[in-house]
Amino acid sequence: MSRSGRLALLGGGFSTDEDGLLDDWVLGHARAPRPKVCFLPTASGDAPAYIDRFLAAFRDRPDREPSVLRLFDRTLDDDALRRFVLAQDVLYVGGGNTANLLAVWRVHGVDRLLREAYGRGALLCGISAGANCWAEGSHTDSFGPLTFLPDGLGLLPGSVCPHYDSEAGRRRSYRSAVASGALPAGWALDDGTGALFTDGRLIETVSRVRGPSVYRVVRDDAGEVDERALPCRILSPPAGPA
Repeated sequence: MSRSGRLALLGGGFSTDEDGLLDDWVLGHARAPRPKVCFLPTASGDAPAYIDRFLAAFRDRPDREPSVLRLFDRTLDDDALRRFVLAQDVLYVGGGNTANLLAVWRVHGVDRLLREAYGRGALLCGISAGANCWAEGSHTDSFGPLTFLPDGLGLLPGSVCPHYDSEAGRRRSYRSAVASGALPAGWALDDGTGALFTDGRLIETVSRVRGPSVYRVVRDDAGEVDERALPCRILSPPAGPA
């Protein structure tokens, strides 16, 4: 049964922020009150320290059920892998190398499983490479220097650029790629922001603090770039007991 597909682009989370605001925001959109949250650290080569950081942030919370999908030391056969992926409410993809991430997923058939999970209502999300992977193309340093990658799962129309405000050359290089047509129009995220989409349509943009933004970046009829900052709701910690 097909359901609305939802995905979130994250400019932060457990790996960069101590307050947990972006993680709490994205998990608040899960389909279950106590969601099963699977971390996919593929882009980092299943780095043990990255996995430990995820588990430290998620395993002691009673409102979530965390797990990790390791592909560099895979233990599940194809049938078990499909059952595992489709049982998850949230599939959370970590940062690292976008090009390597896509290649490894395709070898193991995880790309197909993620599309199936998306169609069944699971929430897909991720940071950096884990945001890039959902679109038709992205801005990346997968090959060393900053460049464009006209590849992705294509669940989100257009392109994605992470770290828009924090890495030298990102903004200029992404704008150039969109202006030249090397990448389609897309979404750029400052660190500390998030963007939620349903069936490819933007639903909400948020930020941990005032200042950072999410941008819509398009090529106009004259071949110039039009960059528009979108208003972001500022996240706040949940209220404590009175």
